[in-house]
Amino acid sequence: MAETTSGKVTTREGAPAGGGLPSPRAKAPGTRLSVNLRQSGIYVAFALIIVLFSVLTGGELLSPQNISNIMVQNSYVLILSIGMILIIIAGHIDLSVGSVVALCGAIAAVLMVEMDTPWPLALLVTLVAGALIGAWQGYWIAYFGIPAFIVTLAGMLVFRALTLTVLGNQGIGPFPDEVRTLSNGFLPGYLGNIGLGPLGGADLFTLLLGLAAVAGTVGTQWRARQGRIGYRQQVDALPLFALKMAAVAVVVMTVVVQLARFKNLPWVLLLLALLVLGYTLLTNRAVFGRHIYAIGGNVHAASLSGINVKSVTFWIFVNMGVLSALAGIIFAGRLNQAGPTAGNGFELDAIAAAFIGGAAVQGGVGKVVGAITGGLIMAVINNGMSLIGAPSERVMLFKGLVLLAAVAFDIWAKRRAGASAG
Repeated sequence: MAETTSGKVTTREGAPAGGGLPSPRAKAPGTRLSVNLRQSGIYVAFALIIVLFSVLTGGELLSPQNISNIMVQNSYVLILSIGMILIIIAGHIDLSVGSVVALCGAIAAVLMVEMDTPWPLALLVTLVAGALIGAWQGYWIAYFGIPAFIVTLAGMLVFRALTLTVLGNQGIGPFPDEVRTLSNGFLPGYLGNIGLGPLGGADLFTLLLGLAAVAGTVGTQWRARQGRIGYRQQVDALPLFALKMAAVAVVVMTVVVQLARFKNLPWVLLLLALLVLGYTLLTNRAVFGRHIYAIGGNVHAASLSGINVKSVTFWIFVNMGVLSALAGIIFAGRLNQAGPTAGNGFELDAIAAAFIGGAAVQGGVGKVVGAITGGLIMAVINNGMSLIGAPSERVMLFKGLVLLAAVAFDIWAKRRAGASAG
């Protein structure tokens, strides 16, 4: 609603009438000291879960070796959660990823073990196979109009059957050393160890990588904050922003120091970091990423605005197939064999990670970092319950309650925001 001030028409927000952008030099409308629970609640919950299991395990949860184990043992679920969050943002679901993981692991095993194919070529062929699987499902969903739930449910059965056929219902291994190194190996120490007082020694190169990651994160967030100020959008007050960045720095460096004290950074963690960076840029900066959010928010409006909904839907399922193939290679390499039961339940873990990480059931909402955080919450729960000797049924109970609480919190937060706006 427009208002007149001294004969000049402005919008209620203070922008010039007619939809023009405000001057980048204009003063910001204000800062906020409160924390957005919908955006930050997942990180607060993650911190509380870590504190809880650290106390219950007598600090063993945060030991160098255990942190390394959490990263390595759950890397494939974290990779799947990246692809799954894009599909859920677009308003779809994929129930087949566990079976695709198993099938692609089987294809890689047959190529490398039974056919003596050079491992780089075998990995490339496996990733292409994953892309073709994703294209097959994406076609039926995007161009034929069958709901993703039905297509991927059928795929879960079909690809599991193909896995059993390819493997002959038996495991195939061992894998080449290079593949096992990607799944289980660690960076060598390049600059030697330095003393950290009571913490002992740690690899200097790993510590420098951690500092570079912190500097990059803080710099990116600072530029984003300045950009929002330039366009008169509300931002966190400077003390709150500094507190958040300090918390990020403490968390990142704590993990890095512990990993550097054990066997340095796992190779798979570096791969995961590159994927998170790339897909974060895709969702935040690329046109394709914006189209995914638009489709999930309102598919009809997205179509009317000129977005090729069918093409975007097709390619996010191709992407899911490629990431499933990558996860299949890493999982098979970690076990050193491809087995017929590989990937069982992985789709549920990936979906749970996305929803716990803040994805909305209706689509249109979610972040890659949130999905990774959700996956880590599941990983910490699994690991922590294992350390305290909890039975498997109690682990499943706890994970189910966490998932239900996360979705209920998302719905409550949206209703609360709608009531406030009203």
